[in-house]
Amino acid sequence: MSDMITADLVDLDLSADTKEAAARALAERMVSLGRVTDLEGFLADVATREAQMPTGLDGGIGIPHCRSEHVTEPTLAFGRSAAGIDFGAPDGPADLIFLIAAPAGADDAHLTILSSLARQLMNTEFTDALRSVGDAGSAAALIRGDEAPAAPSTPEDSVAVSAAASADTATATTPDAPFRIVAVTSCPTGIAHTYMAAESLENAGREAGVDIVVEPQGSAGFTRLDPAVIAAADGVIFAHDVPVREKDRFAGKPTVDVGVKAGINRPAELISEVRGKAERGEVTSGSAPSTPVERAGESGEGYGTRLRKWLMSGVSYMVPFVAAGGLLIALGFAIGGYEIKTAPSVMDHFVWTQVDSWAALMFQIGGVAFGFLVPVLAGYIAYGMADRPGLVPGFVGGMIASTISAGFLGGLVAGLLAGGVVMAIQRITIPPVLRGIMPVVVIPLISSAIVGVLMFVVVGKPIASAQKGMTDWLDGLSGSNAILLGALLGLMMCFDLGGPVNKVAYTFATAGIAVSSPSDSAMKTMAAVMAAGMVPPLAMALATTVRGKLFTPTERENGKAAWVLGASFISEGAIPFAAADPLRVIPPSMVGGAITGALSMAFGATLRAPHGGIFVVPLIGHAFLYLIAIAVGVCVTTALVVVLKGMRKTTPAAETPAAPVAEAAPKQPVAA
Repeated sequence: MSDMITADLVDLDLSADTKEAAARALAERMVSLGRVTDLEGFLADVATREAQMPTGLDGGIGIPHCRSEHVTEPTLAFGRSAAGIDFGAPDGPADLIFLIAAPAGADDAHLTILSSLARQLMNTEFTDALRSVGDAGSAAALIRGDEAPAAPSTPEDSVAVSAAASADTATATTPDAPFRIVAVTSCPTGIAHTYMAAESLENAGREAGVDIVVEPQGSAGFTRLDPAVIAAADGVIFAHDVPVREKDRFAGKPTVDVGVKAGINRPAELISEVRGKAERGEVTSGSAPSTPVERAGESGEGYGTRLRKWLMSGVSYMVPFVAAGGLLIALGFAIGGYEIKTAPSVMDHFVWTQVDSWAALMFQIGGVAFGFLVPVLAGYIAYGMADRPGLVPGFVGGMIASTISAGFLGGLVAGLLAGGVVMAIQRITIPPVLRGIMPVVVIPLISSAIVGVLMFVVVGKPIASAQKGMTDWLDGLSGSNAILLGALLGLMMCFDLGGPVNKVAYTFATAGIAVSSPSDSAMKTMAAVMAAGMVPPLAMALATTVRGKLFTPTERENGKAAWVLGASFISEGAIPFAAADPLRVIPPSMVGGAITGALSMAFGATLRAPHGGIFVVPLIGHAFLYLIAIAVGVCVTTALVVVLKGMRKTTPAAETPAAPVAEAAPKQPVAA
């Protein structure tokens, strides 16, 4: 770590009062040494990582960090704040701030060193020394390990040392064999929280007299635990914010599944919880302990909440196919005209120098991508319900839905049927000798057969009729009915800004154009949905520009990014504003979105592409009127937001210097 941090990268009198200002102050030191090439780009990457989960830790520590293409070499900067800075830790502000910058392609050795630092931060002697050190050079030496108490040199050594120490402690305190735990830790970047959680669990294990061995799944890769160690374990702890790799290894044991910060902040509780489950005989099933969607919720959630999550799982995996396929088809139309849909297969006729051949190629590739929409929707709804065993029957059911023209409604039903069938099969007690072939042969075979019979013979025809009825209804819309539909879809797009209601409206629109020859009404619906979805972020960007004093400094910075996000049809760009002040942001956004959706329908604007924002304006029918519809909605929303915020007794600009920090505090849980 000798070249990762020097005295020039240490600020023992950090004067920043917000986490953004602290990151900027430390990043500027990196820029001055040539470690960071683009300050704003790097800070944007830091902010993106911070939005995933606050980086404040108990004990007065803040560790903003990211991997970025703007970093030339792994670098660490340290700042000490006398007043403390809010990084979202439960116990209050942080006075020790470490900014960790890793290149996008950092090698394993550098990442291992950074992970070792993360482990040192759990050592109170190390942090106490940093609080009392008097000069930057000594602080850098402490962090490098030149003067600090030695920490394990690698994550693997630390795991081995702590496991042995925990076993020794358990042996010394009880004549019986110690309770044995295996754990996995992981976080989105795999640099800091992953190893902090591992260290925290190991320390708590030693104090509790249990034998705990941790597998940190970090950016530098991971060393798999010995299967014999897993087999001998009495319980399992997963502390993770990204999927556990090879999770099936831990099936059949008492399991506690939490986020990575729980592993850092309350390891003793997790150990007690897994011991309690073991005493009660609570074990996981023979498949993975939890599904990708279910682990994001609470165990007491109702069926309606779980159903929404299952459906959103399918939609989230389907959307990239919609975007890729739709844009390719739209590009084909833009290059070759609408008659390109009658072009022969490019397998039979393709001339490299002919524009029409390239247009036909784009159109046909997009058509193939669109062909995956219903199977992917059904497959990943089943995946959200039953994990990997649900994929095969889900895709089979989705393909059947496409074959019998049941469309998106058929895909929804097929996915739910497939997930339900697999979950029912998994509840059957299976003899141990057959468990090995269950996920590979038995479950795919039986579930696919059942779903196939149901889709072909029982529910397929009624669903296909319902899909046709919905399509005919959409085709028949005109005049005031179409305008009302545009207003309704605009309200839905702006209600939760990328949430379930927004996704329902978006899926409804994309379902209409996900055919080789979409109707004019379907393309009008798609245009109205995209226009309305662009309104909230663009309006927030405009509001922060024309009346900046009504917003906090952080909101004004977010407003700059909202210009690009809104123009790109990313409604989530308005979420920071809605989270901080929902009553003054969401209703005006809904009003503006409804107006834009209605105007788009009234103007007869059409859109063949399902995404792209202003970048697909050349593909929009009546493009000028379409842009006017967006501008009107943006101006209405901006005016309403400015009026509502102006009615407050105080504004951010008029408050005391400490007020913006206090005002920003409620935002922290939302960002988590």
